[in-house]
Amino acid sequence: MSRTAPGPARRLLPRAARFLRSRRRVLVRLGGWSLLESAQTFLVGYGVAQALDRGFLAGSTGTGLAWLAVAAAATVVGGLAVRGVFRGLADLVEPLRDGLLRRVVTRALHGAVAEPARADNSSVSRLTHQTELARDSFAGLVLVLRSFVFTAAGALAGLASLHPLLLLVVLPPLVLGLLLFTATLVPMAARQRDFLDADEALSTGYGAVAAGLRDVVACGAERRTAGEADALVATEVEAARSLARWAAARTVALGVAGHLPIVLLLFATPWLLERGLTAGALLGALTYLTQSLLPALRTLMSALGAAGTRLLVILDRLVGEDPPHGAPAAAKSAAAPSAALPAARSGTVESAATPAETPAPAPARPAAGSRVELRSVTFAYGPGAQPVLREVDLTVEPGEHLVVVGPSGIGKSTLAALVAGLLTPGRGEVLVDGAPPRAAGRSAGELARQRVLIPQQAYVFTGTLRENLLYLCPDDLSAGAPDGTPGGAPEAGPEEERLAASVAAVGLGPLADGLGGLDAVVDPAALSQGERQLIALGRAHLSPAPLVLLDEATCHLDPEAEARAERAFADRPGTLVVIAHRISSAHRADRVLVMDGARATAGSHRELLDRSRLYRDLVGRWHTGREGRCAVRPGRSRAPA
Repeated sequence: MSRTAPGPARRLLPRAARFLRSRRRVLVRLGGWSLLESAQTFLVGYGVAQALDRGFLAGSTGTGLAWLAVAAAATVVGGLAVRGVFRGLADLVEPLRDGLLRRVVTRALHGAVAEPARADNSSVSRLTHQTELARDSFAGLVLVLRSFVFTAAGALAGLASLHPLLLLVVLPPLVLGLLLFTATLVPMAARQRDFLDADEALSTGYGAVAAGLRDVVACGAERRTAGEADALVATEVEAARSLARWAAARTVALGVAGHLPIVLLLFATPWLLERGLTAGALLGALTYLTQSLLPALRTLMSALGAAGTRLLVILDRLVGEDPPHGAPAAAKSAAAPSAALPAARSGTVESAATPAETPAPAPARPAAGSRVELRSVTFAYGPGAQPVLREVDLTVEPGEHLVVVGPSGIGKSTLAALVAGLLTPGRGEVLVDGAPPRAAGRSAGELARQRVLIPQQAYVFTGTLRENLLYLCPDDLSAGAPDGTPGGAPEAGPEEERLAASVAAVGLGPLADGLGGLDAVVDPAALSQGERQLIALGRAHLSPAPLVLLDEATCHLDPEAEARAERAFADRPGTLVVIAHRISSAHRADRVLVMDGARATAGSHRELLDRSRLYRDLVGRWHTGREGRCAVRPGRSRAPA
């Protein structure tokens, strides 16, 4: 028989015991200050009872005032005790926070070293948000639990000193309420964990969708992605409702423990008076209940029900044995559109087709490539936003090699997305071979045969290297342009020859040999960003698309490897648009487009040196070594030339 895994409380108990044992002196100091609170609680109720019985009801006003003064002095002493408690609290709470931070950072670093290509976005939340929640919740629980224990001790001692029968009336409803409340703690913790899991899955899923929005649009997967996002929202809503239902049950327990003792005390007053209980003792009992015991109990139950369960779940996530990497189960199934849509899952776009939907043989296209036209194009990200592009006119002739340069964030990637049909201009029109790039009725496969866009973060899926390279190719590589080239593939011939030609052209050979050949299985997590870019470049080079858009697709390569890849695409029949990462790309282009604010100026390298002040500034800046938005990791991040 399989054994049930221990719950979070049982898993955390040994660690909590070790933590508290190592801080015995701090606990002793807290206990010493808290004893003063017990004395305060005892003297407040006892002083009120004696002031009434021995003072005012006995006709001795001075004695009554003296006992009230004792109760007031006890309150002042209790305030001093709270001050001492807060001083000791920091010595208990801050080491917990520091230990949690060290553990989160250590696990994140170990995970990054073990799987450098896999981002663990949850580490940021754990490091900033969850550790602070754990610290604040732990501090609040220590204060509340300590206050309840010592307040209850003082109040119960006071009730017993006034008359033992008072305990018979007050204790049963208190114990019943506590038992009911305790019964809700474990389900509340489970529901709290479900809610946090659902919330993390929703955050992970929406983050994946936001990062891969171009892929979703390119694959035509908007409805499917929206449906899976709705499922994540529905899961979190259901988790929140379940948590609310158990919170309502906790409220019932709070009512039993918080109000029933007073009701029973009032109901039993005649019976207690018959057995010798004085009016002062009754008033003192009410004082203990209303001013000390029940407020402390309500605070305890509220804190345990909210902060307690939250602390239990957060600590289990931060210090538990669960692996730090990987999304929750709900996120794994919904963070991406589908395993059948690898491009939509990746956060990048290189195709509008899927492995299950390999494009049909491409129709005949001119080997020269596509003609791209932008006619008075204006685009803004939102109705009230400033335009990223304003009244841009541009024509890229078939077979032309255009490089786009400009400062970071100026709109270069926006321009590439408009040409690829991933964005729609607010005004004006974008035409590729005389038609909008995302004309109505075009399937994902047709879009893939028309253009290929490789963004900065290249996508590689699990499969053989051959499958990754042929991902954008039709079943019959020999079908394509009239001259025998597959709509722009490097040369005619059998599949192996074409593969070998593209692999050699983009400089993929050493990586292919290192992986074990074209039929070796590729593990995307084991590849560096530069190696992924080389595979994506080889895939685009083999594709039949007459228009290739490289959006900083070589930023993780060294300059020599970048130059080799760009020369390969320049020699490949077709139109090439390159969003430049280095100014050296401009020297290899037929024309250069300089984006300056919402304007754009086109010309050759030499022409722009005379005409464009921004271009001269960019050339001077990049030549002094200050270029590069993409960080290049040492070692394998630089692909071989």
